Amino acid sequence: MAMANDPIKIQHTKSGAQCTIYPFGAHLTSYQTGSGKELLFLSRDAKLDGSKAIRGGIPLCFPQFGQPDKNMPQHGFLRNNYWKEVAGSRLDDDEAAGISMELALKDVVNSRGGKWDTDTKLDAKCTYSVKINGDGFTTTIVMENLGEESWDFQVLLHNYFLVHSGAALDGEQCNVKGLDGYTVSDKVSGEEYVLGADPVTIPELIIDRVYTPPTDKMDLDLTIAVGPSNSLSLSASGEVDGTKVPVSGVVWNPHEEKAKAMGDFGDDQFVDMICVEPGLLSDMPLLEGGKKASFTQVVTCLSAYLSRESIPAALQMEMEVAMVLCTLPYELYLHIIIYE
Repeated sequence: MAMANDPIKIQHTKSGAQCTIYPFGAHLTSYQTGSGKELLFLSRDAKLDGSKAIRGGIPLCFPQFGQPDKNMPQHGFLRNNYWKEVAGSRLDDDEAAGISMELALKDVVNSRGGKWDTDTKLDAKCTYSVKINGDGFTTTIVMENLGEESWDFQVLLHNYFLVHSGAALDGEQCNVKGLDGYTVSDKVSGEEYVLGADPVTIPELIIDRVYTPPTDKMDLDLTIAVGPSNSLSLSASGEVDGTKVPVSGVVWNPHEEKAKAMGDFGDDQFVDMICVEPGLLSDMPLLEGGKKASFTQVVTCLSAYLSRESIPAALQMEMEVAMVLCTLPYELYLHIIIYE
């Protein structure tokens, strides 16, 4: 019997922020700030019925990114299976609202292969937590080795960020800062080099680059411009059995040619998105039996109130009152302040 992929809506009562998560892939497809600004891109042709991984939002990649093991499907199995809500995990308090989902290897029916095929002696459970507040969200994935044999892994959060005004190809309006000094592996040209101080922009063709940090860098800290007067901050950190590990980054945009080749992506939507993806991809120790690894990202909107339409009604009223007071004679202003 097919499982239902009904969306789960989470709202932070205090701020008005909200998000949408689908059980298939524990897939976060939408986050809106308390002022109503959407941060995530979702393809208009995305399949939301559980028939394939959802195009957009935040797909989860584990135990591999890409397909280094050709016997396992690309990006692993997290994004292609139904997750269960962790009982009692929902919260909504002054600080945040959120939910946790979990997926045990025994419940993985799709996209297995290689050392993780159905006859494997390996065992694992992943728990994914999403917390939202008025200006951003935090996602944490915990990977637990439930077996006795150690295993290697990669994990990545494949963020699709919405670029406003169709400005993805405008390097002044859409770019990524904070990757200077990282070693670049360009999957399109085959080049490898160390990035200088210039921000990363989308060239006039597909961009698919992996950014590996220098040896003294662990956490990832980026600023992402996503259209005129819109920007985000992204920070990410990871640990394996309590020891910090280096966080890499990936920047991807399909551009026109590849956009047209994807059946679940609008032909013209490449100008509306940029993927900026933190991941634990290199220099990773094995995860031993009974141990855990964790990976967290924090995304914050740096431009929540940049248009009148995005300003909450209460704040609009306060601003209008302030503007009126500024035009009053000084004596009348004092009268209002004293007697109010």
